[in-house]
Amino acid sequence: MPNTLNLAERLISPATGLDANIWVPLLRLLARGQPVELDSLAAATGKTAPEVIRALASVPDTEYDDAGRIIGQGLTLQPTPHHIEIDGAPLYTWCALDTLIFPAVLGTSARIESACQATGVPVQLTVDTAGVASVVPGTAVVSLVDPDDMSAVRSSFCNEVHFFASSDEAQPWLEAHPGGSVIPVAEAFTFGLGIAQNMLVEADTAGDSSPPADASCC
Repeated sequence: MPNTLNLAERLISPATGLDANIWVPLLRLLARGQPVELDSLAAATGKTAPEVIRALASVPDTEYDDAGRIIGQGLTLQPTPHHIEIDGAPLYTWCALDTLIFPAVLGTSARIESACQATGVPVQLTVDTAGVASVVPGTAVVSLVDPDDMSAVRSSFCNEVHFFASSDEAQPWLEAHPGGSVIPVAEAFTFGLGIAQNMLVEADTAGDSSPPADASCC
């Protein structure tokens, strides 16, 4: 089973290429449900466009549209199995854990719908900054891995972090991933909340953890 404290530190470490000073403002802009212009992100971060471009290039999985606008980095406009609705904006995430991290980063509530990786049974959640308000089925769990290489975080980590309807349904996945584990959704939220809080501290926004007033977040 992964050491969750170590894993939490690794997920926001320089090894991933993710820079919280860029990532947190980017998540707030993506939460509006529209592609993000590089100039808008530069203005939100107080950095120059070349600095932003270099930071984004450190995360090879960052998604862009044909116009060069950013459309995904953890939170994405591109459909994935993990749908998250924030203030009516239909968005997606790279993994199950992201759906539990980003509402806390954004200071908002969210409705989440995914599917059991093993059976396709819908997994539906409502979360806010205080915790998981509802989860159906109540037995749902989240899978975790702790890969050696985090330099391409989506392929090495996110692609193995799923919802399962129950720990029983996750058994074949566990057998195929000897170093992996599954944890209840409420425990995964607590784990994700710690990551979110660390992100906000890293971004020097601990005293201003809510989105800007014009951001379309709850």
